[in-house]
Amino acid sequence: MVNLKQLFAFDELLKQLIIRDVKLKYRRSYLGYLWSILNPLMLMVVLVIVFSNLFRFDIPNFPLYLISGQVIFNFMVEATNMSVGSITGNASLLKKTYVPKYIFTLSKVGSSVVNLVFSLGALLLVMLFTGATFSWNLLFFPVILLQLLIFSLGISLFLAAATVFFRDIQYLWGVFVSMWMYLTPIFYPVSIIPEEYQALYQTANPMYWYIEQFRDIVLYAQLPNTQSILMGCGLAFIVLILGACYFNKKQNEFILYI
Repeated sequence: MVNLKQLFAFDELLKQLIIRDVKLKYRRSYLGYLWSILNPLMLMVVLVIVFSNLFRFDIPNFPLYLISGQVIFNFMVEATNMSVGSITGNASLLKKTYVPKYIFTLSKVGSSVVNLVFSLGALLLVMLFTGATFSWNLLFFPVILLQLLIFSLGISLFLAAATVFFRDIQYLWGVFVSMWMYLTPIFYPVSIIPEEYQALYQTANPMYWYIEQFRDIVLYAQLPNTQSILMGCGLAFIVLILGACYFNKKQNEFILYI
């Protein structure tokens, strides 16, 4: 409750930090925010060419299947990658004045939400180009985004705190998310996993549930099933609680290591 009160007290600082992060990402770029749309589109085109010709998967509307997985997974990757150094990168400010330490991590996740909104423009273009069905089920997206936001924030808080004491995490995390991407059904169907391992595969990979929920409303024009929603919400809050508890326990020691 104390942290929540501090958040409202420093809401203007949070807003300015988010604006700063968004502006810095595209500083001195001619296309600016258009890169948030072009990046997923160009990557999607390359992967569609590769996997449509070299690896034959029987997936209807493969471009939309691919970019819907990309958008969700890339948000988590960007939010956590930016958050890894959110405390160590603001060491000078933390030494000079009192600021709630979690505000820097929260701002990184918040700026990633802004970039996600821009990247949805690429998804919309693919939906229009491929003739996808637009339904009222798309209004369920904020619920999925909230789950993913909470999940990513929990990981980000843990990584930000752990990096203060173990700087190698900022390098190891990049390798880990690369492996995580290939273990997630972004460009291949879950059906290629042997049936006896599918339950383990789904349970061990939290991103599976968020991507499947998103594909249900975007690709199949239906509401996600109850299991996906419950698993997504449950994992999100568990990860947030664990990450927040670790961050809260260690934050008073940050000043000794930054």
